[in-house]
Amino acid sequence: MATDVARQQRGSRRPARRGLQARATGVRGGNAQRLAKGLGWFSLALGLAETFAPRTVTRAIGAGGTRTSRTITRLCGLREMASGIGILTTPRPARWMTARVAGDVMDLALLAMASASRHVRRPRMLVATTSVAAATVLDATCAEQLRGGTGRTTRVTRSITVSRPASELYQFWRDFSNLPRVMEVVESVRQTGEGRWHWVARVAGMRLEWDSEVTEDRPNERIAWRSLPGARLATSGVVYFEPAPGGRGTEVTVEMEYALPGGAVTAQLATLLGQAPEQRVQEDLRRFKQLMETGEVVAAQPAQRAARDRRSGARGGAR
Repeated sequence: MATDVARQQRGSRRPARRGLQARATGVRGGNAQRLAKGLGWFSLALGLAETFAPRTVTRAIGAGGTRTSRTITRLCGLREMASGIGILTTPRPARWMTARVAGDVMDLALLAMASASRHVRRPRMLVATTSVAAATVLDATCAEQLRGGTGRTTRVTRSITVSRPASELYQFWRDFSNLPRVMEVVESVRQTGEGRWHWVARVAGMRLEWDSEVTEDRPNERIAWRSLPGARLATSGVVYFEPAPGGRGTEVTVEMEYALPGGAVTAQLATLLGQAPEQRVQEDLRRFKQLMETGEVVAAQPAQRAARDRRSGARGGAR
């Protein structure tokens, strides 16, 4: 009963969140045009290499130099050259950039099939796949900005019960530089001013940096934050600390909202790489619980992690 009342009070006091669609700026206007031209020249150069030196390219990515791989590489090269020429000769090449995204997705599929071969050099193949994934996000971001879009907004709510007092959990979270210890995709967070923080993270093979500000800070109750206008990753979040039923500790609830650069393509790619926001927030809360209760984080095995993600998704954020 007490928890239900607390939730109702939390809902009534919940800070208003600005629409992230309106705040996700990314690359716009002339910047998007310049980026598209750069990607057009890159596509043209890559296409020339794949068409006229397919053996060198296939060996560089670890796929070997078989006749089949050389033929596929030449076909990909012709596609790249067509995309590059289209981008460079069109005033606002949104459609050609979208075609490049489709080509990137096809390249990822081809790399996935090639990875199943016994003759590939896996370290090189992994580097190639990561590079293409990053290029996919960049191409998708540019295409979306050329179309006038602002990204796809994703909202996540997850909870967990931690057997520690709210004051202790609040003190840990209030210092955002602690969060890389429990947030796997976050590389670093450093304070840049009163209530302002600079974040560095890696999502779907893409390195992202942005600045945020604390918008609400109620000791031992909740902390809210949001990215600053113009940030490459538009995001906002709030964490609540409430008494758990039966005096079992503290119920920690995280609500987050993202507008990922690259929109739906980036979101889908993140999901395929096991970095979907829903999965990540639940996993980060698990790491937070372990760290606060035991002083260390125990890495989950892949099979255990997959099973837990399926269960948490089915429950929609079970405690």
